Amino acid sequence: MRPARGYDRTLMIRTLDMRGLNITPETVGNFVPRVSTGSLETQTVVASLMDAVRLQGSQALKDQSAEFDGVTDLVIAVTKKELSAALASLDHSLRAAIEESIRRVRAASEDAVPSPQTTEFHTGGRITMRWVPVDRAGVYVPGGKAVYPSSVVMNVVAAQAAGVSEIVLVSPPQADCGGRIHPTILASAHLLGVSEVYVMGGAGAIAALAWGVSDIGLAPVSVITGPGNRYVAAAKRAVKGVVGIDSEAGPSEIGIIADETANPEFIAADLISQAEHDELASAVLMTTSHELARRVDTAIARRVDTTHHADRVRAALGGEQSALVVLDTREQVILFSNALASEHLEVMVDEPEKMLPKLRHAGAIFLGDYSPVSAGDYAAGSNHVLPTNGSARFSSGLSPMSFLRTQQIVDYDKEALSHISEHIVTFARAEDLPAHADAISERFIERPREPQDQ
Repeated sequence: MRPARGYDRTLMIRTLDMRGLNITPETVGNFVPRVSTGSLETQTVVASLMDAVRLQGSQALKDQSAEFDGVTDLVIAVTKKELSAALASLDHSLRAAIEESIRRVRAASEDAVPSPQTTEFHTGGRITMRWVPVDRAGVYVPGGKAVYPSSVVMNVVAAQAAGVSEIVLVSPPQADCGGRIHPTILASAHLLGVSEVYVMGGAGAIAALAWGVSDIGLAPVSVITGPGNRYVAAAKRAVKGVVGIDSEAGPSEIGIIADETANPEFIAADLISQAEHDELASAVLMTTSHELARRVDTAIARRVDTTHHADRVRAALGGEQSALVVLDTREQVILFSNALASEHLEVMVDEPEKMLPKLRHAGAIFLGDYSPVSAGDYAAGSNHVLPTNGSARFSSGLSPMSFLRTQQIVDYDKEALSHISEHIVTFARAEDLPAHADAISERFIERPREPQDQ
């Protein structure tokens, strides 16, 4: 990205002063901060890992577990006894929080499921659009730097609301948990009634879900959803077409639009909250107030030393993907935000709802001072599995729609068909497909009735 005026490498998070620059729809993409993920190298590694699983089955998964997770002698399948034990040991307050999250996410998800729609024509005939769930879905719950029972909720509840009958959950082994999935993940799965669970992670797990692993009884799924690192995102991209995917949900992103009325402490807290996910997480403030950017920078510097994952936060905020961006006008802020297309977008301005119609590209939008991303991550009722790396320009966050397919049901009788028969024949002849025309004409040939056998 082209350096902007006012760039200072001595600060923990850089300030990009873009005032006076030519920010237009044609040029804005040159200024948007993005993480460099080494996509070609990543794809090469992912292809090798996935091919190994296709060819060697569970042995490849065990080899990859030893290499990447430090877990040898992996037992891949999770038993119902293990799931029950995990739930029995779950902290009561955490169980209450998970159940409240389930309740809210389920309510919002079920309300999002579309009803069948029927169109009837005045000349007869009807077309019904219905939504049909896939038979079998695989959900990926990441491990590594954190524990994500919330991702279990987001994925599984959306699939259940859609009506998916078979849900498979996979998650990486944790060396700290004896080479098993973290018990909080297992407890959350059991709370939701998911009984088919496998210990596997990374690109190999995506391959296993897409093509199945016969030697452990894992049948292929039709849709794979869930967030993960860049290798998981690349693996999901690689199997798109073999199975459906939700979106490429990679390292976390937060964009914040704020004006001089915003609270810099809130902004700093929210930028740090997403930066603690991963060293590659992106945190971007967009404002017309240089003074606000200065105050946010000061607040971040004061807060970082006291945050639990300080080293991780410093790496994320100091990376090329993060910045405090100062622009000339609100219109440029909107333009920049739409080009960024961040996973999460907070809007902390006076009357934020007035800006909403122009904010077209973001995974999810959080309006006002008291709608922080952290609420959406856990218990607001929204889904936190969202598109990243600019893919919010063309893809959606996880919802029941991720597991549904549309089918059109065509219902015409003879009279209704007669009203469009000439048009169909004309189309068929114009396209040099006479048999199509014959399939219509045949239905209107009058023939004498065959005599009935006495």
